[in-house]
Amino acid sequence: MRNLLTLFDLTSSEVQEIIDLAIDLKQKWRNGVRPPLLERRVLALLFSKPSLRTRVSFEAAMTHLGGSSLYLGQDVGWQQRESAADFGRVLSQYSDAIVCRTHEHQIIDELASHADCPVINGLTDYAHPCQALADVLTLHELRGSLSGAKFVFVGDGNNVARSLAVVGAHLGMQFVLAAPADYLFDDEFVDRLHQALPKAQLEMSCDPHEAVRQADAVYTDVWSSMGQEHEAEKRRVDFAGFQVNEKLMRQAPQAVFLHCLPAHRGEEVTAEVIDGPQSAIVAQAANRMHVQKAILAWLLR
Repeated sequence: MRNLLTLFDLTSSEVQEIIDLAIDLKQKWRNGVRPPLLERRVLALLFSKPSLRTRVSFEAAMTHLGGSSLYLGQDVGWQQRESAADFGRVLSQYSDAIVCRTHEHQIIDELASHADCPVINGLTDYAHPCQALADVLTLHELRGSLSGAKFVFVGDGNNVARSLAVVGAHLGMQFVLAAPADYLFDDEFVDRLHQALPKAQLEMSCDPHEAVRQADAVYTDVWSSMGQEHEAEKRRVDFAGFQVNEKLMRQAPQAVFLHCLPAHRGEEVTAEVIDGPQSAIVAQAANRMHVQKAILAWLLR
């Protein structure tokens, strides 16, 4: 039994296998074919954070694959009435897989250690693996080969940025984080990345204009993620020079713009960029469903 808690859980060949499966399932979907690979299987969605793309894409994915899903929010007392261990033990008796969207990453580690079925990380403060897989699928569709591609993340070295750095290392991409000095990756993550994937091409820069030169993809996320609202004003000041706008994108005229959404137009990105010709945010969001289908089919095969 396998889990997908971070992209460190996969080998590089397994990452490629999931992407290839997503491409195949997406092509079948375009042709009107939805193979019931998970007929009568049940997916539990255990969420303590709001969600649009993660929830709906997983529910749609499970339906396309012939199974069903159960959305479990605060009504079941998640993180209130019972321990993560008890949730894992009991919930895995009813379902074939669990998607968990929560705050501290240690919670999902504990849930997975007591569950008798695969656990998938639908987002924690540390990692967002499903998002990163959808992002590289989107770039693959637009660029072709991912090997050697330059992927630049402008903003906080957060859960999304960490997952993109790992998936980039798996696929032979150059990953650049452009952020203020206090928001770059910490040494612990950098060491873990290089130990797990010695060929990782990771760069960090405090100059976003230099970082995005010759980029194949320019990516950003909100400056204040869920749970960081109390830091919002400070972060607006700290990230003032890191907005993705038309001036910045002129340094990367061939790049595709990506954003995991929701976005704050006028803050981390201008409307002219996110709604402009270089933006692929809708295709990126759509690919969440196709990658989710591949992850579920791969884990439950």
